[in-house]
Amino acid sequence: MGRTILTVIGVILAIWLAFTLLGWLFSLLKFFVVVGAIAAVVYLVVTLVAKSSKSG
Repeated sequence: MGRTILTVIGVILAIWLAFTLLGWLFSLLKFFVVVGAIAAVVYLVVTLVAKSSKSG
């Protein structure tokens, strides 16, 4: 009986850990997407400012 209870608790903990890791991965992915979008906007602004000051 004790072995069965420990097995069930182990399975529940493994499932919980898997979902926690998935949450961490999705959070990290969202963070990288936001940082990448900000970097792209900064790159475009710097490029446009450099081109406009060169032609002026």
